[in-house]
Amino acid sequence: MNDEVKISLPPPAVAQLPSLSRMRVPVFGNFGSGKSTYARALATREGLAHLDLDAIVWEPGKIDVQRSRESVAASLQSFVDSHTAWVIEGCYGELLRAASAYCTLLVFLNPGMDACLANNLRRPWEPHKYASLELQNAMLGQLQKWVIDYYRREDAWSCRAHREIFDTFEGAKVEHREVGAYGADHG
Repeated sequence: MNDEVKISLPPPAVAQLPSLSRMRVPVFGNFGSGKSTYARALATREGLAHLDLDAIVWEPGKIDVQRSRESVAASLQSFVDSHTAWVIEGCYGELLRAASAYCTLLVFLNPGMDACLANNLRRPWEPHKYASLELQNAMLGQLQKWVIDYYRREDAWSCRAHREIFDTFEGAKVEHREVGAYGADHG
């Protein structure tokens, strides 16, 4: 891993990164790995368009109702086509694979189960997903189970799928295994 492009917030190793005006970065990992925190910080600092894949996968205000595959694919393509520089974050393997075809740097946040579980306990209210903090907290048990199962599942949202996306990607990429390497508190 010594020959990988390293990115650390703040500041990025600008000499090793593609031109910031054309930076296209998918950020992925387990729930609680720090994807949202990392992606928002990168987007803010570098002036990149930001897409949280949850915003296109789920019906607005209904975190438990998925949009059609066609609608999701069209939304992702529209975002990619509309922005020359972006950061996309999420756990959806099929969408990450599609976005990676356009990316200049692939970022896998993989701090391990214990870090993800702890981060979820500190997760701030996500009003774009849940009507109230109470409703979000009521889902915490399910979320924690999802985090644990990430390492056992074999679906497109699993560690196995994320590992395969990362390992087979031939462009610039970085895997962070410690939260301290990228400064995420939650996400």
